[in-house]
Formats: sequence, C-alpha cells, structure tokens
Amino acid sequence: MTCVPDLKCSASCRYKDLMRSCSGLVLAFAVLVALGVASRAHAAQDHAYTSENIQAGAGIYAARCAGCHGPNGDTVAGVDFRRGVFKRAVTDDDLVKSITAGTAGAGMPSFNFPPAEMTKLISYLRAGFDAAGPPVRFGDKARGQALVEGKGRCLTCHRVNGRGLRTAPDLSDIGALRSPSTIQRSLLDPTAGMMPINRPVRLVLKNGQTLRGRRLNEDTFTIQLIDEEERLVSLSKTEIREIELGKSSPMPPATKTLSEDEIADVVAYLASLRGL
Repeated sequence: MTCVPDLKCSASCRYKDLMRSCSGLVLAFAVLVALGVASRAHAAQDHAYTSENIQAGAGIYAARCAGCHGPNGDTVAGVDFRRGVFKRAVTDDDLVKSITAGTAGAGMPSFNFPPAEMTKLISYLRAGFDAAGPPVRFGDKARGQALVEGKGRCLTCHRVNGRGLRTAPDLSDIGALRSPSTIQRSLLDPTAGMMPINRPVRLVLKNGQTLRGRRLNEDTFTIQLIDEEERLVSLSKTEIREIELGKSSPMPPATKTLSEDEIADVVAYLASLRGL
C-alpha cells in the first residue's frame, strides 16, 4: 500500500498637474470599464431559468438544433449540452454570440432568434435538457459563497479554490463540469446526483485492514482513493480482498440546513465556479 500525505518651478508644476489629471481620468475610465465588465458578467450568470422558458426552449431546440446536435445534445465533437460542455462558451452571453454568429469553420450556421426565443433556448441548454425538472433558481452569488464557507458547512468535506478538505469532490470548477440544474439537483437530492466515480468505498485488505474513503480512480489493476484522514491511497487490486461501493451519498440534502432562497444563492455561486 502506498500512502502519500496531503499535498499556501511653474512649467514643471503644470506638467505634474496635467499628469495627475490624466491619471485620474485613466483611473476613472478603468473603473467604469471594470464595472461594465462585472455588470455584464453578473447579468450573464445570474439568470433565473423559469420552468416556462425551459419547456419552451425544448421545442425550439427540437425544431432548430437537434438536427445537428442530436436529441441528447452530444453528437457534435467536443459538445455535450446535457453535461454543460461547450467548445467556447462560458457565460450565457457567450452562448448567445455563438448561436447568433455561427461557427463557419465548424459548419454551424448563424441563427437570428428573437430575444425572447433566445432566452428560452439558452434556458433549456443551461438547464441540462431537463425540461420536466424543477426550474433552476439563481440567487445572489456573494451570499452563496458566504453560505458555502459558513452555514452550509460545505468546506468541511469539499474544497474550493484551495480552501476546505478533500474528502468530497473539489468544487473549484463545478460550474464548468455540471449544468445549473444538475448542481441544484445534487443539493436537493445528493444520492440521485452522485456520479459513479464519487461513490463512497469500503476496502478490506488481505491483511485485515479496512479502509473507507472516496474513490478517485480505478483501472484494471489499481484503485486510488482519498481516505477518511484525507490521505491519498493507491492500492494494487492484488492487495484487496473485498470492495464495497456505497449506494447513497454521505452528504445530507441541503434542505436540512438551508432555506429555498439560500439554496438558490448557493446554486448561483457554484455555477460561477469554472476553475478560472
């Protein structure tokens, strides 16, 4: 068994006055630009994808997009709408630009959808094709971060941008890996939203030792996990007598700790985490 420990004069004055004035203007301009960028980024990510828009977007997708992208959104290489995987898009605004401009090199034509229809289509894509599921609620991203780091106690198991533990999956790029609807579903019903690789595992070794933790990787010959002491353990399967995979997530539903509004805040924060 291999165990690796856890990896923190007046002309001069006029010139100076002019420079200070220019510097002030440049600084003011920079602040305005930064505020504009921040505002656009906030608007792009803090949408409330209503159930009505998601349902309507499903029809638009079926009529205009499914012919190339397929009914499950995964027939174009490098794109998987159900899993929230896009070639170039990060924000909703990115998606709008890609759809409107098209991608000539990739053979995608441009589409000039009316704004209302575009909103419905983006809602469906961002909801991970779950037209029948509950509408995704986005709250306040800053409040969501505070909840993740505080009341929600997420960092007692998860890790975000270098903070927290590793006994549960790292969430630093969860917004790039999962759609908002799957993030919300995982918070409401952790077992239903649990990916197979993240199932808890109990190993009994041939020497009688029992290990519990989270499986990180498994191939034909080896298995790696993070144990309950947050240590990386790599084992040859020849050392293992018994492997038991848990069927339920050790994470409790967020409803036991947070209100509906607070869960919406956490969804907004987690959906913004893209490892950038």
